Amino acid sequence: MTVNNKLKSDYNQIVSDLFLDSDREYVLRVHDLPLHDQPREKLIKVGPESLSLQELLAVILNTGTRIEGVLEMSTRIIKEYGEKSIMSERDTDRLSKELNIPRIKAAQIIACGEIGRRIYKNNESGFAVIRNAKDVYEYLQDMHNLPKEHLRGLYLNSHNRVIHDEVISIGTINTNIVHPREVFRPAIEYSAAALVLAHNHPSNVVTPSAQDIEITHQLIQAGKIIGINVLDHVIITKSTYLSINAQY
Repeated sequence: MTVNNKLKSDYNQIVSDLFLDSDREYVLRVHDLPLHDQPREKLIKVGPESLSLQELLAVILNTGTRIEGVLEMSTRIIKEYGEKSIMSERDTDRLSKELNIPRIKAAQIIACGEIGRRIYKNNESGFAVIRNAKDVYEYLQDMHNLPKEHLRGLYLNSHNRVIHDEVISIGTINTNIVHPREVFRPAIEYSAAALVLAHNHPSNVVTPSAQDIEITHQLIQAGKIIGINVLDHVIITKSTYLSINAQY
């Protein structure tokens, strides 16, 4: 192959890589956007209600990392952790590890969530009321499409209002991960009268596993001992939900 032909071949390959690879995902970074479409400028000019949740989180995080832009990071965080989950998280190290983000970014998210919780707590009428499994499914809409299993605890007062919402564990639910102390610690801390458990099945199969049933029975019995009722354990999928059949 002559030098000219080799140069032409290399050029054609570069052009092909740049423009003809339909499988490549193109990531738009903040500085690629027109100034008026950048999250912070958009918020200043037209108000926060015009921003998506991803854009609002990008404003909080302010910058990305060397390998990930801030919009890309905020979109991934919400997709992997869930909308309500991310705002209810309180453990900086766990959030940093689970999402592979710097601890300072995790701290910014947790601080924002804590501000919201404290303001929300002062507005009793704003608390969600959980009466049945359907209420749980609708309240936890952010869990419907999560790529990993999340176990959530909804901690209720005597009027069935949600006074605390916490991610208890992430990953396959089994007895080695889910310990009663992790489930009932927030209940004691927030003086909950009862709690409801929920976890998602990314497989979209709503049938409970033997582990799901065993853990549910264990936690119900533990709740009876300490005087905090486990009212339900709801399995959530993309399209439906199911209460685990247990002796509540």
